[in-house]
Amino acid sequence: MNIQTHEHDFHCGYVAIVGRPNVGKSTLLNCILGQKISITANRPQTTRHRILGVKTTDDCQAVYVDTPGLHLGGKKAINRFMNRAASGSITDVDVIIFVLDRTQWTDEDTHVLEKIKQVTVPVFLVVNKVDGLKEKDVLLPHLGMLAEKHTFTQMMPISAQTGEGVSQLEAAIEKLLPAAPPFFPEDQVTDRSERFMASEFVREKLVRSLSQELPYSTTVEIEKFSVENNVRHIHAIIWVERDGQKGIIIGKKGQQLKRIGELARKDMERAFDGKVFLQLWVKVRSGWADDERALRSLGYQDD
Repeated sequence: MNIQTHEHDFHCGYVAIVGRPNVGKSTLLNCILGQKISITANRPQTTRHRILGVKTTDDCQAVYVDTPGLHLGGKKAINRFMNRAASGSITDVDVIIFVLDRTQWTDEDTHVLEKIKQVTVPVFLVVNKVDGLKEKDVLLPHLGMLAEKHTFTQMMPISAQTGEGVSQLEAAIEKLLPAAPPFFPEDQVTDRSERFMASEFVREKLVRSLSQELPYSTTVEIEKFSVENNVRHIHAIIWVERDGQKGIIIGKKGQQLKRIGELARKDMERAFDGKVFLQLWVKVRSGWADDERALRSLGYQDD
C-alpha cells in the first residue's frame, strides 16, 4: 500500500457508529474491516466498551468508533458507563452513522436521535438488516417517515451481515473526511490490545451460550497474558454476582465452561495468528455491576 501522506492528497477522520442496542453496529464495523474486532451476539448490550476500528486505503484512513447501544432504563453503574461511552463518542467526530434495525422505530431510537441533534456533523442514517425484510415495499414509506425526523446527509439501506450496501456507505463517508495525514500506522486495525480482545472473545461466548439474563451478570478479567515461542498463555477469570450463576457457567462436570473455553480459544487463534493456551476460572464478586470502584478495577474506565 502506497499511502499518499501529503496532507492535501490524504483524508483522515473519525466516524462514530451509534444506535440503540442490538441493531448491528459491531457487525457493521467487522464487515467494514473484513475481520472480527468487535464481538457480536443476538442480545442487547453485547458491546460494553468504545472500540476503534481503523480502515486504511491509499488515500484515506477512516477511524470507526464502535459504541455500546444507547439505552433507556438500566439503573446499574455499568449501564451508566455504557451510556457515557456511547454519548461521548458522538462528540469530536467528523461523521456519524446512525444505525436502525429494519423498519422498527422505538423510544430508544428517539433517544439516540436527540443526542445526535446536539452535534452538527454529517449524519448517515443506515437501515440495517434489510436482507431480513420479507416485504421490501415497506422500506420506501419507512424512509419517508424517517426523513421527516431529521435532515440526514444520506439514508441508506444495508445489510452488515451480507455486506449489501456497505462499500457504497464507506465511499460516501470517505468523501466527507477532512484532509489530514493518517492518525494510525497503516497496518493497525484497532486501538485495543490482544489482552482486551481475549477478554471480549470469552465474554462473547458467555453471551451466546447462556440464558437470556445471565450474561448481564458476568464480566471477564485477564489475570495472565504472556507470549512464549508465539504461544499465548492466557488465564481468565469469569466474574459473576451470585453463587448460583457460577454453577450454571461451569455446567455438568464442567462441560459448559470447557465448551466456552474451546470456542473462545479458536477465535483467539484466528485473531492472533498463533497457538493459544487458555485457562478459565469462575469466581463470585457480589454486586460488581453496580459498584463504580469494582468496574474501574475490571477495566470499565471512561476514555
